[in-house]
Amino acid sequence: MGAAGLVVPEYRGCELPGDLWYDLDYLWARPNADGTFTLGLTDPAQTMAGRVVSALFRKPGTHRRAGKNLATLESGKWVGGVPAPFDATIVEVNPRVEGDPGLVNIAPYTDAWLMRVRPDDVAAAYARLKRGEEAIAALKAWINKYNLQCMRCTQ
Repeated sequence: MGAAGLVVPEYRGCELPGDLWYDLDYLWARPNADGTFTLGLTDPAQTMAGRVVSALFRKPGTHRRAGKNLATLESGKWVGGVPAPFDATIVEVNPRVEGDPGLVNIAPYTDAWLMRVRPDDVAAAYARLKRGEEAIAALKAWINKYNLQCMRCTQ
């Protein structure tokens, strides 16, 4: 069950909400009424990363081109950048994740969103994202490629 009691598709223990947009690598994106997008780490990506112990974000107002890091996450086994899925300016970072990075492993689609960004070009942003059956099929292939079984940390 996802937010608001919606049934969320699951594959190998990984939640794959069908109402989100995906970069088909690490991130989900949710469009907001004000033209911004909320971004977060997918369930498969948080599983692959392991227990996140540090989250360092670029400051709001920072512009990043697609592929350039918006943030750096660190776990006991991994340090990696969170690449921008499209050209955008950071509007807000999630203070809850800054204060408790491990929240990413507990609630990746709800409380642990990473940031809100304003795309340079909304149409170009959508062109770089996928959703629906195409996205779910690609995410399942990603899960298979890395032989993942998703797990959530409890604290």
